Amino acid sequence: MLAGKRILLIISGGIAAYKALELIRRLKDRGAAVRAILTRGGAEFVTPLSVAALSGEKVYTDLFSLTDESEMGHIRLSREADLVVVAPASADLMAKMAAGMADDLATTALLATDKPVMIAPAMNTMMWQHPATLANIETLARRGILRVGPGAGDLACGEVGEGRMAEPADILAAIETYFRTGARLAGRAALVTSGPTHEAIDPVRFLANRSSGRQGHAIAAALAALGAEVHLVSGPTAEPDPLGVRTTHVQSAREMLDACLAALPVEVAVCAAAVADWRPAEVAPAKMKKTGAAAPKLALVANPDILKTLAEAGNRRPRLLIGFAAETQDLIRNAIEKRKKKGCDWILANDVSPGTGIFGGAENRVHLITEAGAEDWEPASKRAIADRLAQRIADHLQQSAA
Repeated sequence: MLAGKRILLIISGGIAAYKALELIRRLKDRGAAVRAILTRGGAEFVTPLSVAALSGEKVYTDLFSLTDESEMGHIRLSREADLVVVAPASADLMAKMAAGMADDLATTALLATDKPVMIAPAMNTMMWQHPATLANIETLARRGILRVGPGAGDLACGEVGEGRMAEPADILAAIETYFRTGARLAGRAALVTSGPTHEAIDPVRFLANRSSGRQGHAIAAALAALGAEVHLVSGPTAEPDPLGVRTTHVQSAREMLDACLAALPVEVAVCAAAVADWRPAEVAPAKMKKTGAAAPKLALVANPDILKTLAEAGNRRPRLLIGFAAETQDLIRNAIEKRKKKGCDWILANDVSPGTGIFGGAENRVHLITEAGAEDWEPASKRAIADRLAQRIADHLQQSAA
């Protein structure tokens, strides 16, 4: 299963670091090549010599080593792997990952990598349950970071609870599962749009909507986790750029259309962005001032239809084109009509009526509209919806190629 696979193992500080030695042995037994980065904290629990003896490779520890940089370099080290595994992943290292810090070799390699990352957290149960740690885990999940564990049980500090690092056999199983199912879209190009668009009224005001970009960003991360080469075109959003995804930031619908056309050809496109239907016909060159009680009248013109434009792109049309229908009434009927009108293959319909919490929230409920009809999906987190959609896309592309 792992023959010829290249694993970069990052060992951070914590008593669970001793388990990394067993993980290396198991990976080598399965035929994987293992390179290791040992943090300063990790070296307090296991030695570079023991890691090197088991991996059969040089162990990297110092970001500022001239020898290491000339021989390998942190960029090559982070990108010549098929998978980066952090085991154990301490609370400190996960916080640095979430913040995008790069103050040692491990964090620099993690920030520089374009490969999937899997973490195996290990810490005291109170640290694991701390709101800061939970927020960091959520941030990493939204970026597409894979996670195994932690489990519950006896901890090294003498307490009992959640925070125990997953056993080497469980981490190995997760790695094997990733390589068995996680690369289903390897070599396939995908385009995803996400977030709202901002249509300028003047230099400080704009027309927009309540889209957070969470669903679109989650879809981009899920496709990347399956091995796709993903180009995300995002409107203004507070969501972090997903790991391993090329992201183009835009403001307006016209900028988003230009970026989408420049990304073609792709095999699959998912238009999850909530694109503004209209924009002001003219943009004031300076901030508009109040001239009385009456509000200024805005003349609006239609924005380009990105989904329909992609559907009519001829031989550059994505092989599978998916749109979204955010509705507040007659959800299924309107979504079915939209699929036909736009010329796309699938539509994901969701109810964004006030009180649903869909726009800006973490949960979603969608209905998949295809040529065969409507398929109801149970309510789930936006990440779970994204994972299910990505697997469905992989199924469709494999079946159509058979």
